[in-house]
Amino acid sequence: MRTRLFPTLLGAGIGLAVIAVPAHAANDIEATAQLCAACHGQNGVPSDPKTVPIIWGQEPSYLFKQMRNYRNGERDNPIMSPIAKSLAEEDLRKIASYFAAKSWPAQSATATPAPPPKGIAQCQPCHQPNFQGGPPAPRLAGLSYEYLVTSMHSFAANERTNNGDMPKFMQMLTDSERDAIARYLSDL
Repeated sequence: MRTRLFPTLLGAGIGLAVIAVPAHAANDIEATAQLCAACHGQNGVPSDPKTVPIIWGQEPSYLFKQMRNYRNGERDNPIMSPIAKSLAEEDLRKIASYFAAKSWPAQSATATPAPPPKGIAQCQPCHQPNFQGGPPAPRLAGLSYEYLVTSMHSFAANERTNNGDMPKFMQMLTDSERDAIARYLSDL
């Protein structure tokens, strides 16, 4: 029996292991996508929302780009890079479409929404007025504050460079402005 190897997280996400998936299951995107649930959640809520983004209902072009960037080294992550490198390009497209077709997980809304913070208007042309994303920009509304502020800082510090515009935008903002934007978006 031919098998394909896929890295996955063990337990609470501490170790990295390799599991064998039968070749016939490797063609089944549902089975392949189940590997993602270890971190990204069975119901769309990540095991650690502070460090792992919601991918259910996310923009398919964005999901594909990120997986492709992990695969080709433009973006590095000790967990995602090996997973993406083990998948064929067409599988990346299918997985992106699979998760994009899922519903964004419901979250309890903030009682009184805060007013939009300074600097957020520059985000709307790509991420849309309601921050629910649109090709090719991801949905930001409802991602965790910690994930958002870390991503924004990574762009500002040129640690994450797989988007040509984001480092410039994030560098124009102060730390406190990025913090306020991350808090606002996480509450949406």
